[in-house]
This record gives sequence, structure tokens and C-alpha cells, in this order.
Amino acid sequence: MSKTTASGHGNASMDLAKVDLATVYDDLKTSPDGLSTAEAHSRLEKFGRNELASEEVSNLERLLRYFWGPIAWMIEAAALLSLLMGHWADLTIILVLLFYNAISGFWQERKASDALAALKQGLAPKATVRRDGQFRTIDATEVVPGDVLHIKLGEVVPADVRFIAGEYISIDQAALTGESLPVDKTVGDEGYSGSIAKKGEMTAVVIGTGGNTFFGRTASLVASAGVAASHSQRATTQIGDFLIVVSMLLCVVLAGFEFYRDIVVKHPWHWWELADIARMVLVLLIASIPVAMPTVITVTNSLGAQALARRQAIVSRLEAIEELAGVDVLCSDKTGTLTMNELTLGEAVLFAAQSDDELVLAAALASEPTSENVADDAIDGAVRGGLKDPDVLKRYRVTAFTPFDPVGKRAEAAVVGPDGKAVRYTKGAPQVVIALCSQDAEARKRAEQAVAELAHHGLRALAVSKSTDDGHTWSLLGIISMLDPPREDSKQTIERAEDHGLQVKMVTGDDVAIGSQISRQLGMGPRLIAAADMFTDNMDMSHLPESVTARVEKADGFGRVFPEHKYGIVKALQDRGHIVAMTGDGVNDAPALKQADCGVAVSGATDAARAAADLILTAPGLSTIIDAIDNAREIFERIINYILFRVAMTLDIMFVVVLATVFFGYTPLTPVMIILLALLDDIPIMTIAYDKTLLPREPVHWQTRRLLFVSSFMGVLSVAQSFGLLLLGMEWMSNPDWQSWITLSREQLQTAVFLQIVAGGHLLLFVMRSRGTIFSRPWPALPMFFAIVGTQVFAVLLCGFGWFVAALPWTVIGLIWVYMLVWMLLLDLAKLALYRKLAEERRPTLLSPRGL
Repeated sequence: MSKTTASGHGNASMDLAKVDLATVYDDLKTSPDGLSTAEAHSRLEKFGRNELASEEVSNLERLLRYFWGPIAWMIEAAALLSLLMGHWADLTIILVLLFYNAISGFWQERKASDALAALKQGLAPKATVRRDGQFRTIDATEVVPGDVLHIKLGEVVPADVRFIAGEYISIDQAALTGESLPVDKTVGDEGYSGSIAKKGEMTAVVIGTGGNTFFGRTASLVASAGVAASHSQRATTQIGDFLIVVSMLLCVVLAGFEFYRDIVVKHPWHWWELADIARMVLVLLIASIPVAMPTVITVTNSLGAQALARRQAIVSRLEAIEELAGVDVLCSDKTGTLTMNELTLGEAVLFAAQSDDELVLAAALASEPTSENVADDAIDGAVRGGLKDPDVLKRYRVTAFTPFDPVGKRAEAAVVGPDGKAVRYTKGAPQVVIALCSQDAEARKRAEQAVAELAHHGLRALAVSKSTDDGHTWSLLGIISMLDPPREDSKQTIERAEDHGLQVKMVTGDDVAIGSQISRQLGMGPRLIAAADMFTDNMDMSHLPESVTARVEKADGFGRVFPEHKYGIVKALQDRGHIVAMTGDGVNDAPALKQADCGVAVSGATDAARAAADLILTAPGLSTIIDAIDNAREIFERIINYILFRVAMTLDIMFVVVLATVFFGYTPLTPVMIILLALLDDIPIMTIAYDKTLLPREPVHWQTRRLLFVSSFMGVLSVAQSFGLLLLGMEWMSNPDWQSWITLSREQLQTAVFLQIVAGGHLLLFVMRSRGTIFSRPWPALPMFFAIVGTQVFAVLLCGFGWFVAALPWTVIGLIWVYMLVWMLLLDLAKLALYRKLAEERRPTLLSPRGL
């Protein structure tokens, strides 16, 4: 799958991973003797250092991003207006909220590691290179195309190479390709930059460096992956645009009417009257700006991030919490995520062996002895792990051992047993070991059928045989099956995911048969297809045809997947309208993790995977992600509840002031009252971040139009509520009988409207926080409840004693609260009717009674 091309010599389109070595030497103008120092320096100047280039974004630029956008512009405009009008208290509060939101978001972004930086760290720091005919150690960044390298046990391959000399080498490229076992390489094979040598040593010629490597293309995918803006950012931008348009229109209407009445009609007029009009309009505009919206969202997400951390999930991007709440497709890597990433022994097929224990013991004796200088082979480790009593090996003495190699495809040991007899054991590829044994045709056929059956079920097979005549004849003891078993909690996690409305798709670098076996065990569906059957080498993964995206959507999973495929799978699902979470742990997962709406790096993930991810799990397996989704949906509920409240209240204040001024020539709220409303509404409402919410059982999404429709509908009812009180007050003032009971002045009516909006806003929040009746569980969280109660007590005292406003009689305050409580019940009934109507029109959504 590698598309490493010539590095500038000869045919630039040639795939040096596939042509013969003679062509490689000719195209790279090199030889097995390597390059001269002068030529290496020349090529270093021409092709650049063996590292990944990236564009660094300064911390200042990252910070300034949080001061840009419609909501930020509205808040900054409010700050500027407060400055021009000399309202220092308002200016201070607005700036504190603005900078808190920016600094909080910036700090969360700072804590997330940069994906390209992590990928750079994966490159080998040193390399052994042949220059001027001699091997020497240099920085890996100085390796150039055409260099000849010597790679041995434990070293990281510093560039894409073709192996040219040596018996064999076994390299671990799991983090790059997802293959769960080391891959054996011989002369002519390709090695990937960033893979690790586990056994053997070989010489290789460099065919690609830096970005022109398998590793580098993964890095470029990470750099290009990701959407311009999250669903959350787009939704809040649309809400901000809506409020800006409505606010500006109403302010223009108000300013035009006031100007006509006080300036055009009235003679003579004074400049201070024009200043008063400007002041009223500017104060009203300030009140209409949702100053606390970004802060409420940031605080809510930050508290959610802390809660997720307690559940062993670290958030690196706050917006990812809201994205996680809407995830409906979960793409899961198999190796190390759904499985243990540890080979274990499965069922054995016995031939000459009398028991499973005898067969496993023979295989263990044919395994390479462990030592500090030899990395433990995954298969040998699995075999030794299958022994019931590992100490039984001490009763045998190994007199000779031939390690496994890719040519012979078997390992052999000469052993002296406890009885003093010399025996030989061998284990290896079934076709090789079966051919070695002398047995009848029926036994051979049975053995081959057993191997085929294991392969059909996605199991690896290992044949074991024994010789008692110094290797002249061999007897097949049996066939051992091996598998990377699922984690203990994987099946339960998949079931929980489906209960949460998530479709789980397996994405693995292993063969389809192996993936299908695990998929069947976990109940994930049988429709796994090979990625190569869908994606071609020249296909643009960012612009896939509809036929391909449809196949991706219908498939239960994918096998033989390369990094480009994983990225393309996520992109295809997004093109089909899905919100996608991608889990992974290797470098090969990084591009898809970054492209996904919510990338999840599982426990033990590489630096590159963690850097590209939005959510980093510190507990093994997938179970933590379901807990994170539950928490994310609760957080999303709180944000939606705030937006429903905030938009409705903004419309209430704006329309009441403008309509009362236009139709009655009466200003229901003074500028001081409007500022107090903004403070009393927004500051305590930040405690909504602690509120208790009903856990949605389905993914929840931003549906801005319906969100604005519901909040506008409730806003219109709130305007009717405020206007109703205003009309009652005006009737009161014109009715001598009522005035004889309690005298009410125009200034006191303004106070009454002020108290109604303060109380009505928070009572509206209690109404909107529940998709059922206001009295349904869960009850409001105590921090929010007491913050609102405290605000209402303060507002009552402020109106009763006449602080900043005309004092109201306590009886009137009581009557206003009775009026408010009656309206609270009416609003609750209207809300239920609206949700019921929306539920009838379409499936349960964000704004239906069952949507959250």
C-alpha cells in the first residue's frame, strides 16, 4: 500500500516499494556501499531534513481566536458602549466574562498536545548509516534517500527502506498499520519509518524520508484532517446571528420612533434629548447581548471535563463534549481496543499428542529462550503463557536451538528430557511442519482441513511436531490455535453502545476473517469488508463518490485498513450526515482521530493518537466512553436549557421595551433597570452548569432552527406575560377604586415590570429545564436552586426598599408573585403542548419530550 516515490532522481512517479532492487539503485543513484559524505550533504540540501514540517501557531494567535466571532463581537460591542457611556461596573463585568471565556478555552487548548509534534517524536533519534564505505551513527534527521542503513534489534526504522542484505528481520509496525503481530522481512521487502525491529538485523537502502514516507503521509493526513468549525461553534454562531439581527432591527425601530417623537415633532428640541435616545438604545442593545453565553458554555463544559476526568476520560478540546453527545456512529479499532492485544492459545487439534498439556509443552520447548538481549516473541510468549506450570520447563535441558526465520518458517529445539532421552521439537507454519511429518494421506488431509477451518474462523494456526531419531522422521503432535481475545468488557460495552443509539463499526488492519471472528463474538454484525475493495490508490479520500460512502454506511466493519482508509471511512460517514467518534491507539489512527467529530484515544495510546484525539481514556477498554457519552449528553442538556432561557428572555426584554414605547409612548424600564436585569439574570444562571438533567437515551444534536423556534415561541409568551402585567398596571393607574386601595405611579409600574421580568425569567428557566412538567424529576441542583432563590430575594428587597428603583408596596410585590406563579403553570402547559406537537411531526429530537 505504500506509495513511496523516487526522491527526485529518474522517474518521479515510480513506486520504489515495488520495483526490483536494481531499479531502486539506478533511480536513487546509489549502491549497497552507500553514499559519500559530500553526496549525502548535497541531497540533504535538496530534499530537506528527515522530519515532518509543520506550521506553528503562536500562543497569541490561539488566544485571539477566542475574541473573534458573532457572539464575541456582540460582547466586545457591549464593552465598548459601556466604556463610551462611562458605565464602569458594567464594563468590568463584561470584560471579566469575556476574558474568562477566552482564557479558559485557550488553557484547554494548551493542554492538548500537538499531533504533528507527537508524530515527530516517533521518528528515530539516531541511525546507523554507511557513508564513504564505513558505518557511522548520525542523527536520524540527516538520513537522505539513497543512504544505506544497518538496522538491528530494538532500533526504530528511521525512514522508508527496502531491505538489501541480511538473513531476516522481524519488525513491529502495529502502531502504523494495526497489524497485531511483528512482520517478518527478507531481502527486497519494504520497511516503514517509525516501525521497531523485534528480531534479527538487516541492511537497507532508504527510499523515502520525512513527509515522503508512510509515516509522513499519516502526518499530512493528521494536518489536513478536522472540520473548520464544530457543530457547537456553528450553532452558537447561528444563535448569535439571530440575536444580532433581531436586536438591531428592534433598536432601529426604537431609535426611529424616539427620534420622530422627541426630535422631529417636538419643538424646540435639545441635544441632551438626542443623547438620552442614544443612551436608551445603547443600554437596550447591551441588555440584548448574551454576555454570559460563551462563559456559561465554557463553565459548563469545563465542569463536565472535570467530571469526565473523574471517570478516567481526559478532555483535550471542550467543544468535543457537545460533539460526543451527538455521536451516532462509533468507529472502533480492534487491536488493543476491543481486544487485549495479547495472543492467547485457543482450542487445540490433537494428533499424536495425548493431551493439550503435552502439545503446549512441546511448543514451549520449541520456543526461543528468554533473555535480556532478545525481545520476547509474541507467539513464544503466548505459548509459554499457555503452560499450567511454567516451572516444568526447568526439567528439560535445551542442547541446541534454531530460531524461527522467514525462509524456513519454523523453530526447532534439541532437548534432553527428565528421563535422559534426546528429543527434537519443532513448531511453525502449519504447511511447513505438516510437510515435514511422515504420515498417511488421510492424516495429512485432516490436518490441512483443521488449518483451513481455523483460518475460516479468523484464528492463527501453529503446528507442532516431535522427532525421537535426531530429526530423521517427525510425528505431528497437533495444531494450536491462537487468537487475540476480546476484552472482558467489550461485549457488554458494545451492547451498552447500541442501547445508547450508537452503531459500532470495527476498523482494523488485520484480515477480514480475523475481524469477522471478533465481530461475531461481540455481536457487532457479520458484514465486514476489505477496505481495498472500496478504496483505490488514486481515490481522493476527502471527496469520495456516493457509491463508496453508501457502502461504508451499510458495512458493519472493515479489514485490511491503512491510515488513508481510516480517514476516508470517517469522512464518508460524515458525508452521510453522521456524527462520528473514532477510537484508536496507534499512529495509524491519528488522521481518523483528528477528522472525527470526537476522536477518542484509548488507554495505552501512542503520543500521536493522544495528540490527535479530543478525548483520552486512561482506563482500558471502551466502557469508559459510554460513561463519557452519558456525561456529555447531560452537559449538552444544560447548555440547551440555558440557550432556551436566554433567547426567550432577550426577546422578552427587547419587545416589551420597544412595543410599549411605540404603542403607549411609555418606557417600561429605565436604563438602570435594564443593566440590573442583565446582571441578575446572567450571573446566577451560571450555576446551571451544576444542574441535574434527565439522561437522553438517543444521540442529541444541534437543531438550531427548532431551538430558535421553541425559544422564540416561549419568548412570545413571555412578552405576553410582561405586557399583561403592564396593561394591568396602566389600568390600575386609571382606575380610581384601585388607586384608592393602593396608589401606583408610573415609576412604580416600571419597578413592577422590572420585578416581573427578573422573577419570570428564572421561573421560565425552571419550566424549560424539564422536557416534562415542571414538577417532574430530576429536581434542580441545589447550587442553581439557591442561587436563583437568593437572586429573587435580593430583587424583592431591592424593589421593596427602593434601591436604584422606585419602591413598591409589599402587597403589590406579593400580587406580582401570585401573577408570576400562575403564568409559570400556563407556560408549562404551553411548553408541553408544543413538544407534543413537535413529536407528532417528526421522530423524537432535541426539542421533543423524549429528545433529551
